[in-house]
Amino acid sequence: MQARNGVAAALAALFLIAAPARAALFDDDIARQRIEDLRADTKARIDALTQKLEQSQRMQGDLGNQIESLRGEIAKLRGQVEVLTYELEAATKRQKDFYLDLDNRLRVLETQPAKPAAAAEPAVDPAAEPRDYEAALNLLKGGKYPEAQVAFENFIKAWPKSNFQPAAHYWAASAAFQTKAYSRAAELYQQLYAQWPADVRAPEALIGLANTQQVQGDAKGAKKTLETVVAQYPGTSSADTARQRLKQMASKK
Repeated sequence: MQARNGVAAALAALFLIAAPARAALFDDDIARQRIEDLRADTKARIDALTQKLEQSQRMQGDLGNQIESLRGEIAKLRGQVEVLTYELEAATKRQKDFYLDLDNRLRVLETQPAKPAAAAEPAVDPAAEPRDYEAALNLLKGGKYPEAQVAFENFIKAWPKSNFQPAAHYWAASAAFQTKAYSRAAELYQQLYAQWPADVRAPEALIGLANTQQVQGDAKGAKKTLETVVAQYPGTSSADTARQRLKQMASKK
């Protein structure tokens, strides 16, 4: 009997000793599970944040490219606005001067006696030349640039020896510029400068040529043309304009 009681007491003591150990092991399992859960949750959050960061970086890169593209377009448009603004101001001044010139030339023609036509040549209306020129000029004044260009180019062909040739070339080029026929405008400006370099319109023709070059993206050619104006026509308003344009081009580099 005493032996049985001793065994029971020993078993009870062993149970009391093992119980805390089992409790500790159970607590460790819970802690490890919580740590694993926390680690998984943290990893998921990090992955989500990393994905958002990568998306943001891609969007910033695309936005940066779009901004650079827009800046380029804005710079190009500003250049075109500057050219057109100058062209409008210069055209207004030149029109006034040329209208006076036209009036003086018409008076001279009206006072000259008509020359008898040769027997083998058809009669020519002495008033046809200034009339054709004035008709083309009226089209330009009315803003009908395509029609004005055609009229001036027809005048150039019909009256090759006319004193209005330099003016006709200039206005034909100006009309072509307004219709964005930049290559043709450049040709006409160059013809005026090459054939009548001493004409009062020659330096302005070079300014117009520089405008066409700049609009077409030929900054190097425009710079060279403006430098030609400064070198060959010093002391003129065209040279002053060319210097200002060169300074603007230099400041944008």
